[in-house]
Amino acid sequence: MRNNVRFLVVDDHPVFRQGLVVLLSSNPRYEICGQAGTIEEALDICREKLPDIALVDISLSHQNGLDLVRRFKSLDPDMPILIISMHDELVYAERALKSGANGYVMKQEASAVMLDAVKTVLAGKIYVSPAMNERLLATVFGQREERDGLVNLLSDREFEVLEYIGQGYGASEISQILNLSVKTVNTYRDHIKEKMNFDTAAAIRRYAVKWWQSRRP
Repeated sequence: MRNNVRFLVVDDHPVFRQGLVVLLSSNPRYEICGQAGTIEEALDICREKLPDIALVDISLSHQNGLDLVRRFKSLDPDMPILIISMHDELVYAERALKSGANGYVMKQEASAVMLDAVKTVLAGKIYVSPAMNERLLATVFGQREERDGLVNLLSDREFEVLEYIGQGYGASEISQILNLSVKTVNTYRDHIKEKMNFDTAAAIRRYAVKWWQSRRP
């Protein structure tokens, strides 16, 4: 590895992205080799600059950061990737790790926690919060509803729709949050219904609310 650690920061909110750049730059060994707001920009920078580590947000406008994680891993399987997201860690971290990420930290965490997460993944370890670590251990030992395993069959966008259904949002509200048409949201809901063997949309809602609440601290 080079003397300096080269970072690629991927977030579609310029203000937060710049704040992260400033935070990382407080370490003289950390160098920002690129910033991106879309998957395409991030992939171009990755191919050209060959960063040592990537920090990636899940929500990238009309795109999903977990898709970028998979594509990064196809380019460089050894590059550590840290997810920094507004999405609840107890809902998304397990899925992020399965996608190839090496850690997950929420945006509202203190700067010291962010830097600790960076150091952890750079050391070749997995970073999650203590609460998430307990959740992962519970998963290993089978302490989950049988249907929960079917959640892993959902695409990233279907997973997002299930998350918002669980929070009580309707199709029109979800369409605004994800910048999708109501028709598209309903199509994702139909896919959830098929993949998870639900009979009705009401059954999806009941399960989604229970599933969401079970992941709260």
